[in-house]
Amino acid sequence: MSEKSMLSSRFLFYIITISVFLLIVSSLFLLEFSNTSTISTKVLKLILVNNTSVYLKPSAKNEQAEVSSQPYVASQIEHKVRLEGQGEGFSFTDDGGNFISQKQQRTGACDPDQVSLKVFMYDLPPDFHFGLLGWKGYAGETWPNVKNPARIPTYPGGLNLQHSIEYWLTLDLLSSEIPDIHRPCTAIRVNNSSLAEIIFVPFFSSLSYNRHSKIHGKSKISVNSILQSKLVRYLTGQDEWKRMGGKNHIIVAHHPNSMLDARKKLGSAMFVLADFGRYPAGIANLEKDIIAPYKHVVRTIRGDASAPFSKRPILAYFQGAVYRKDGGAIRQELYYLLKDEKGVHFAFGSVQGNGIHKAGQGMASSKFCLNIAGDTPSSNRLFDAIVNHCVPVIISDEIELPFEDVLDYSEFCLFVRAADAVKKGFLINLLRGIKEDKWTKMWERLKEVARHFEFQYPSQPGDAVDMIWQAVSRKISSGRIKLHRENRYRRSRLFKGN
Repeated sequence: MSEKSMLSSRFLFYIITISVFLLIVSSLFLLEFSNTSTISTKVLKLILVNNTSVYLKPSAKNEQAEVSSQPYVASQIEHKVRLEGQGEGFSFTDDGGNFISQKQQRTGACDPDQVSLKVFMYDLPPDFHFGLLGWKGYAGETWPNVKNPARIPTYPGGLNLQHSIEYWLTLDLLSSEIPDIHRPCTAIRVNNSSLAEIIFVPFFSSLSYNRHSKIHGKSKISVNSILQSKLVRYLTGQDEWKRMGGKNHIIVAHHPNSMLDARKKLGSAMFVLADFGRYPAGIANLEKDIIAPYKHVVRTIRGDASAPFSKRPILAYFQGAVYRKDGGAIRQELYYLLKDEKGVHFAFGSVQGNGIHKAGQGMASSKFCLNIAGDTPSSNRLFDAIVNHCVPVIISDEIELPFEDVLDYSEFCLFVRAADAVKKGFLINLLRGIKEDKWTKMWERLKEVARHFEFQYPSQPGDAVDMIWQAVSRKISSGRIKLHRENRYRRSRLFKGN
């Protein structure tokens, strides 16, 4: 080979090497600033193809895509999505703060043979679900386009959010039909009810109660009651309901006053509830029903922003309605016992006047957060405390807790019987006697479990939506075991009769 050819080859090699290097650097630069870039995210996805890389979705109107200000590291970047009006963005990270790769979430469509739960969902008219949010689709359209976050109707904020469980579960089932949406493969929607383990009823019952339970004008019945009546007629007329008397159906009634008219008629179904406070045992119980967490309304504390023991000046925190009825009367007793104690914040509070933000700040500055029974055994306050890493002190003898078959709440909560809590000096001495090392152990565990109480779209492995579907799957399995045990000798008796 001539000297000229060798020089040309060497020059070509240098040019290719430099070009590849510049391509990689420019790709990383574009990825970091993709929310203002005009380049297609599909192009970015093709440029970075390793499993730990992530591309940012294009920002819809009023959406935000936030990126860490630290130097780019593909395996640590946090991909955040925000739906307007639905609270803060959520990081897709694991317990250790590491990015959950696309492979860990899902790549492509779920394999029906690998999922835990196959769900058939009725195509109820929009009046029962997204129509309650003001959504109006095109003629004949039942569901919004969940592939485009800008087209998803937003849920009302404030305290409405705390009972929005059916909204997140419905969105999750709809998204399970879209391969491009990365979510767990715990539950998927199937279009043939004979293939399903459970049948989901997409009625936004809590929203219906909050928005439409009052009678207006010359009407003699509320919209909420009309919808419940229509739902009962519809469900009881379906072959799917008749087949098992509704036992294979799941209905979300998270607000304690939702489904008041229909709950007895549909009581054979599996309910998703906040607690059993306003239900007779024959209608709702742990044997057949699911307890789901409230959607917290304060902002989540993340990473190093969580203050340790020494930087939480408030010993015990409570802010909310003090005068309650029934089992909640204990709040008033505790108020008079604790309101003047040093280091205790026990005050009246509401969502008015930036109350939610102030409550979040107070919890984040407190070592212990009091979760006291109110009109019902549970309240959203417990889950606000958890995401603020404020050790909950649960004073509610009748409370049922979400996912307690897989979570040991004693690792991150204190439980105090109501009879002990109202003894003079008992509660304050208990809290003051807990040393920093014991508190820190509970605090560390709180930071680990907080992700299980996040509702988000799309759902992520181990979040509240995923945990609810897992709980439903376990409930179905335990019910199947009971049925099979009952069948042990039943078939023998049938054979004997022949």
